Amino acid sequence: MNDTPRTFRSRIQKVPVLAWISLLIAAALSGAATGYWFARHGGEPADPMHPAVQTTSAAAVSSDRPALYWYDPMVPNQHFDKPGKSPFMDMQLLPKYADEGGAGGDVRISPNIIQNLGLRIAPVQLGRLSQPIEAVGNIVFNQRDVAIIQSRTSGFVSRVYGRAPADVLHQGAPLVDLLVPQWAGAQAEFLALVRSGDRELIDAGRQRLLLLGMPADLINHVEASHQQQPTVTIVAPIGGAIESLEVRAGMTISAGATLARVNGLDTVWLEAAIPEAQSGLLTLGQPVAARLAAYPGETFKGRVTSILPQTSVETRTTRVRVELPNPNLRLRPGMFAQLQLQAGDDTPRLWVPTESIIRTGQRNLIIVAAEANRFEPTEVQIGAEAGGRTVILSGLEAGQKVVASGQFLIDSEASLQGVLARFEQRGTGP
Repeated sequence: MNDTPRTFRSRIQKVPVLAWISLLIAAALSGAATGYWFARHGGEPADPMHPAVQTTSAAAVSSDRPALYWYDPMVPNQHFDKPGKSPFMDMQLLPKYADEGGAGGDVRISPNIIQNLGLRIAPVQLGRLSQPIEAVGNIVFNQRDVAIIQSRTSGFVSRVYGRAPADVLHQGAPLVDLLVPQWAGAQAEFLALVRSGDRELIDAGRQRLLLLGMPADLINHVEASHQQQPTVTIVAPIGGAIESLEVRAGMTISAGATLARVNGLDTVWLEAAIPEAQSGLLTLGQPVAARLAAYPGETFKGRVTSILPQTSVETRTTRVRVELPNPNLRLRPGMFAQLQLQAGDDTPRLWVPTESIIRTGQRNLIIVAAEANRFEPTEVQIGAEAGGRTVILSGLEAGQKVVASGQFLIDSEASLQGVLARFEQRGTGP
């Protein structure tokens, strides 16, 4: 053939465009499949027993390697005692050999696959689990520092001192003047006894005024001034904020009537909700550090004074009360605070990262990384959790290595779900 270049190009141009497109697509698919195989096997020689390249022919089974059982890769927890066609899929059953791993509940994964999955391995450590418990709370009044002010006798409100609820008072601040008409006659009789000079009668008269509800300092003032004082000024017995004030000028007051309620502010409570999983670490007297948005950079120190006996059903939290000193009245009820509680003890405990635990609903499992790239699910009993770490009560030993992340990637890459299913079938534990 003596085709010139022009004749050759003309023949190529005569090939249909659709045929060229089909050839390009086929070449791309072939390259993608080859690249995927090399990426999956890390460029290693093909492993004839790897699920991705295993032959489905029963004749390919080596006679010098006795199989433990045969299985369908799509249903790995179902075992068969002889080769044949799978009853689930249109494919041959595959053999499982003793030297492949998985017979005792473990799996073996290629180092290249482990690297591609980005598995993170963490050691089982023995140490002191002392991590701060983080929580949020609100500043409230200290309900142990409350004064209820009542009238000891009947009378009339002659004056109020411009007080209103939420006003802050100092101890001894006047609240209201109360006029008591019946005190006038009793005080006149007492002054007559004072002028008589009979000490025994004077003491008897003083006792009578006390029983009428007259304050001792008012009786002393009457005795010293020799003048009647039928009006008494009622003052705040403690410093704090007025929670309620039930008197106005001109009101008639009966004996025992509540005039006001005052909450002390020398100390306040910080009430916080602690997650139920961490409530076992709470103790009375625990030191607490609180931070408030109103005072950035400052830390307020306090201690746990109460652990409420009931856990919230809705939020699964336990409420605690922290008492904070408030000498300058800077902490106001209603403020929002973040707090840290120092929890834990000095007892060494085994712990692992919390993310390494697989909770199946019936038991807690951890994937233990053994030698020769083997991974085995192990049942454990877990304890307290704090700071992203969980105490292991039984099932592991210090120095062992566990998979801290990527457990479910192992599941998808190495058919771990079948191993877990066989682990469940063994019935270890309730």
